[in-house]
Amino acid sequence: MNKTELADKVAAQTDISRAKALEVVDAIFSVASGEGIIATELDANRDVTLAGFGKFETRMRNAREGRNPATGATIQIAAKTVASFKAAKGLRDRVSS
Repeated sequence: MNKTELADKVAAQTDISRAKALEVVDAIFSVASGEGIIATELDANRDVTLAGFGKFETRMRNAREGRNPATGATIQIAAKTVASFKAAKGLRDRVSS
């Protein structure tokens, strides 16, 4: 499912226009600078928890040693902050059944 298909389903279930549903989906999931509720919260180093669904958070990935696959040479991979999602028990149970 892509963003447009998600907006179509939101529109159908909530009885709002497809254009308005697309605005809502964009407002939540956009990654453009200064937009997107989830991305903005993660930028500010705050978690986004949706009860029964899951938790979006940032994690610090430590610096580590890696290998260049083309040459086999050892390289240093810098530490960085990454976005992460952990599914809630309700979502895990639904998907696994």
